[in-house]
Order: sequence, then structure tokens, then C-alpha cells
Amino acid sequence: MRYDIHQTTAYSYAQPVPVARHILRMVPVSRPGQRVTDSHITVDPEPAEWVETRDFFGNLVAHIRLETAHTRFTVRSSARVQVEPAPERDPAGGPSWEQVREAVGESGDLSPLSPVHQAYPSPAVPLRAEITDWARKSFPAGRPMLEASVELMSRLYDEFAYDSRATDVSTPAIEAFEMRRGVCQDFAHIMITGLRGLGLPAAYVSGFLRTEPPPGKERLQGADATHAWVSVWCGEEIGWVGLDPTNALVVSSDHVVLAVGRDYTDVAPIGGVLVGSGRQKLSVAVDVIPMPEETPDAMPRAGIAGEAGGMDDATENPG
Repeated sequence: MRYDIHQTTAYSYAQPVPVARHILRMVPVSRPGQRVTDSHITVDPEPAEWVETRDFFGNLVAHIRLETAHTRFTVRSSARVQVEPAPERDPAGGPSWEQVREAVGESGDLSPLSPVHQAYPSPAVPLRAEITDWARKSFPAGRPMLEASVELMSRLYDEFAYDSRATDVSTPAIEAFEMRRGVCQDFAHIMITGLRGLGLPAAYVSGFLRTEPPPGKERLQGADATHAWVSVWCGEEIGWVGLDPTNALVVSSDHVVLAVGRDYTDVAPIGGVLVGSGRQKLSVAVDVIPMPEETPDAMPRAGIAGEAGGMDDATENPG
């Protein structure tokens, strides 16, 4: 699948903001199974400084400084991305979850793709015995890692209600777990907490879903905003497998990866600090449009402010 992705994120402030610094993650990068052929971003007001870097996990990060007084901060990003279908895997194949846990414990690999980084507590994913005990029911002795993880995803989908009003971006996983309600960020954090409590590696993935479903298929939850799901490491032979507990899906060509990290704090679309007072309001609009195969790779560029970069929105609740 080839997609054109457009996102507009806008903050409005009750009082003028004279100066601000932001960290932006809004443009996807090429990864295994995903090729970004073009991307660009505009920022209003125009930044006085723009520095692009890659973080440890390979996500594109833009550091910007605003020195023009403003009551509105708007970021528009566009990307053209080609996504390959995920290879079909037999959930009953591959190593057991105990073998995966043992492999992680014996690994000396500290590269960005190493499962070691995703096997331990992180800022938004502290271990909780209640969630570990709940997850453990899907992991009887000797069960294949992928099969158990798919069941855990399906249980989460069946037992929890999607409710965009129940939580916000700062809600701890344990609160969403106790309510049995939340959005994709909550479901991803709950699933990751349960897996890591068993010593199993699971990464947090932010990204996008195609806006309109293929003919005959239902629209996916979370298609109007940034989405979140889980990537589970199932051993050297199988590798990382994306699982979407919000929709009970093994991730394939309907999902576009924006950023990968240990939890939401690693991939927050916009962070930073500003000088000002009063309330602020956030609005986010996302379109993920399937494109014909013959569409040229290059996207039309118009009205670019700032420079090509990467971002998304930190106070937005994904899902």
C-alpha cells in the first residue's frame, strides 16, 4: 500500500507566548517493511532555530525555537509512505515464551533494535502485579510466544471498552486497567506492562491507520488521529511482530509507523517549554489516503516554513 499522510496540529493560547522551545516528532522514517519516499513539514510562526536529529531508536526529531510572540502554534506535516504487507506467521510456531525470556536475559546486544531495551520498566510502564497476573493467564508453560501474545491482545480487546472520554494522555496504565476503559495509548501501555512483568520484550509504537477501510471491511478504531500499538519480540527467527489491541489485529499494511520507543514518553509528538500563562486548546486532524500505484513518489511542495522534519503532538491522547 502507498499512502499520502497529512496531519495538522494546532495550539491556541489565551495569552500571547513570547518565546517557546519544542521537540517535534511528526514525520515517519523508512524502516523494515516501510519506505518513506517524501516528507515535509511547515511550522507557523516560523522558527528562529531548527535542528534535526535522530534519537536512539531512529525516530526523526526536530528541535525548534520560536521567538515571535504568538497566540497560535500550528504544525502541518505530510509524507508519502509505501507499506509492505507483513509476512504471514503461524502463531503456534516459533519459540516458547520461556525461551524468549531466556534469550533476552542472555543477550549482550545493546543496539537500537535489541529486545533488551523493551524488557524492563520505563517511565510510563512501571511493573504492576495486578496487570502481570492478568496477562499471565495467556502464558501457560511451553506456549509459543506469538500465540500467547495474540491471545493477550484479543483478551484486551474483548474485556476493555474503547472510550475516548475515560482517560487523557497522562492517565497511568493501572487506572485504565482498573476502569477497563481507555484508548489506544492505554491499551498499548497495559499490554506492554503485562508482557514486561513476565520478562518479555514489548515496544510502544505510534503511527497512523488508513482513514477509509477497504471495501467490505469495518473502519478501524483510532483512524482519525495518531494511533498506538505494541511490537512484540518473538525470538530471533520471527523477530518483532506488531499487535494492535485496540482493533485485535496483527499489524500489516493498514498501519504506518511514525515512531518507536519504550512507551509514550519516548514518542510524544510535541514536547517542550513555553513562556506564558492562561489556558491552551489543542486540535488535531489526520488523513491517511491510499494512493494509486502509478502515483509519482515526489509530493507537491508549497508554502514550506521551517525545514523538512519530524513531529506529532504531545498533549494529544493517541487512539
